[in-house]
Amino acid sequence: MIYSVPDMSCDHCKAAIEAAVAGAGGRATVDLPEKRVTVEGLDPATAQSALAAAGFTPRPLPAT
Repeated sequence: MIYSVPDMSCDHCKAAIEAAVAGAGGRATVDLPEKRVTVEGLDPATAQSALAAAGFTPRPLPAT
């Protein structure tokens, strides 16, 4: 699942997102310039909860 995360802005944000998703049992690939996060290994609700718990506002993007 791919999320738009407009409130991430730096490498600290990237590390926090990667850690939060890993802590939930998944893997995050962060595209900081595009403000997008791809989450693998988690269902969408769990992924969104992990991102929100890390302090971000994820918005699911439609599958392409």
